[in-house]
Amino acid sequence: MSDVLLLWLLPALSLLLACIAAIMFAGNLPLFVKWRDGESEPNDNVPRGVVPSISVLIPARDEAAGIRQSVAAVLASTGVTLEVVVLDDGSTDGTGDIVRQMAEHDARVRLLTGIDLPDGWNGKQHACYRLAEVARYDLLLFLDADVRLLPMAISQLIRRKMMSNETGQSIALLSAFPRQETGTLLEKLLIPMMHYILLCYLPFSRMRGSTHPAYASGCGQMFLADRDSYQRSGGHAAIRSTRHDGLKLPQVFRQNEMLTDCVDGTELATCRMYTNAGAVVRGLLKNAHEGIANPRLLVPFTILLGGASVLPYVTLAHGLVRISREGNAIAVWFAILASVVAIVLSHLPRWVAVCRFRQSVVGAILHPLGISLFLLLQWWAFANYLRGKQVAWRGRNS
Repeated sequence: MSDVLLLWLLPALSLLLACIAAIMFAGNLPLFVKWRDGESEPNDNVPRGVVPSISVLIPARDEAAGIRQSVAAVLASTGVTLEVVVLDDGSTDGTGDIVRQMAEHDARVRLLTGIDLPDGWNGKQHACYRLAEVARYDLLLFLDADVRLLPMAISQLIRRKMMSNETGQSIALLSAFPRQETGTLLEKLLIPMMHYILLCYLPFSRMRGSTHPAYASGCGQMFLADRDSYQRSGGHAAIRSTRHDGLKLPQVFRQNEMLTDCVDGTELATCRMYTNAGAVVRGLLKNAHEGIANPRLLVPFTILLGGASVLPYVTLAHGLVRISREGNAIAVWFAILASVVAIVLSHLPRWVAVCRFRQSVVGAILHPLGISLFLLLQWWAFANYLRGKQVAWRGRNS
């Protein structure tokens, strides 16, 4: 029975799972990037010759190192009338002073001061809720303070939001995934997982053709909504206790039967989420339970990710050991060939992502190590949840 398992079943399973991921990636990639490549979308409802107005809303807590660059990048936007509203959420590093100075030189900049966090609220969600309340314009772009927009980014995002799908339904909430800058090895290994999981396991055609909450997905770094849809969904007040706005905000829009979408923002913005290994680990642990690290998804994703990207190395090693001892047994050769093909297929999405999204070559080479570390962090986060332990972030446990 062990020979059947190790030489036939496990290699075949790894090959099947690697095929699923590669096929999904190949089908999703054109849909994810198509809009930026200049291909027309159905039902383009963008008024010609109209300059849209938008409020760019930035929650900021201890962001002195980069808030000036973030706000300056927004102010350099073309093709729109805008305001930038920054909420200084209890910063201790002079973030508010920097924004206040910028506001004195540019009337488009406003500073909002944070208040004590109400019970039951996550800090970022409360900040975004307050920012939406004071926004002057009906288009709302929620932007993390570590995102740097390119000048045409906002106008292109607005154009995409105004497009409707094949059924004529408009996009209520649009999210874009900026180009993720990485420096440390742990960043290179783990940050690309957001693209890998999104494109290998979310069916984009169903996501764009249905408002079912199961297809909710997004990147919390950039969200574009219109005020009416935002208010009808409940907005950030509806997700007040969560840390995972990238998933939870699209969910509440979809629960109210509104369409959400996510697109490639590689040519629109850059973002470096974390700058050291400790921040990467804490950042992935802080909201993992609301994503994959829960009883419903943890085991299936461990099988999907580990089976496609780690298991084939195990079965290949076992096959090579067996062939050195036993010669040309058909089962041994099957295990070796199936494992090699699975390895190639599991790496293929990562290498395409290196070219398409300018991701790290080192991260692609060490893909199975990245998957292993990612899964380890998910199980760690699940253990924390069972122990009732919450990872602090920016000095807060909420």
